[in-house]
Amino acid sequence: MTEWLPALATRLARGEACVLVTVAHTVGSTPREAGATMLVGAQASLGSIGGGQLEWLAASAARALLEVGGPPRLMRLALGPSLGQCCGGIVWLALERVTPDSAADWQARADAVAAGQGLQRQLATNEAASRWRLLEPAQATRSTAHLLTDGARWELTHLVAAADFPVILFGAGHVGEAVVRALAPLGARIIWVDTRDDIFPPTLPPGVRAIATDSPEAEVRTAPPGSYFLVMTHSHALDFALCEAIFARHDFAWFGLIGSATKRSNFARQFVIRGLDPERLADLSCPIGIPGIQGKHPALIALAVAAQLQQVREARAAVEHAAHPPPAAPPLSSLPRP
Repeated sequence: MTEWLPALATRLARGEACVLVTVAHTVGSTPREAGATMLVGAQASLGSIGGGQLEWLAASAARALLEVGGPPRLMRLALGPSLGQCCGGIVWLALERVTPDSAADWQARADAVAAGQGLQRQLATNEAASRWRLLEPAQATRSTAHLLTDGARWELTHLVAAADFPVILFGAGHVGEAVVRALAPLGARIIWVDTRDDIFPPTLPPGVRAIATDSPEAEVRTAPPGSYFLVMTHSHALDFALCEAIFARHDFAWFGLIGSATKRSNFARQFVIRGLDPERLADLSCPIGIPGIQGKHPALIALAVAAQLQQVREARAAVEHAAHPPPAAPPLSSLPRP
């Protein structure tokens, strides 16, 4: 998740210094993975590195660094009885103070990641600040971190990847808005489309772009491969036209249509009459949402739909991981001695 990036840019632009707390390395059972990042400000924090006493100690150390200043530092915490946690693993945390004079740079980084690029961060012992550079999407396929240390010196490499989760959602009614707000914290890059220009709320979550257009089918054609399509407009005729446009593609990750089993049956019959291969009907999820959640309140529908999309994402990621396993993290002892 990269929600900390736009939040950091916003806080810096307001003149607020912050501390980045990043899980640099883990050994054994830990609540978060290497690369997880929390943003700590004077009044509030955003994100999580695992909760509990671990996070409380990290936030306290971050606020101390925020108050007194100083170079980045590395913390090692064993998650045992002394911390009141029973994970049993060990976590190394990198803490770095970020000041408002870098607000423009951080806004540019946040914009780049929102557009699909990645970031590489490098930081070493006694350096005043991290070095950041932009990466092409293929160079940063997942957020992670690698730490090298000999006990006295350390070097951190942190990759920040844009979430590979493009969602094209048609319909800005109550359910559409609830789904957008449920998916945004999961790292979705959402294109939210409606034919009515006065229907969108005044403020949008990070990673959401609203488009009012008389030609919503055009957004189907321009969506990136691997997109997740959700159709839930105010018009059955428009729903049908959008579904036809989506069926014309063969490269989407998932395709859902709000509605009942009866709506699916009626639409399916018309699709086949109009020439769709009946086997393609398996590509359409309708009704949408995981089984077992029966409520019709927009928030409940959004919960069921967000869970369904996350299941699809994780299944696709498992297939990708099996086909292309990531390299093992370097051991902590691998930093060359001077």
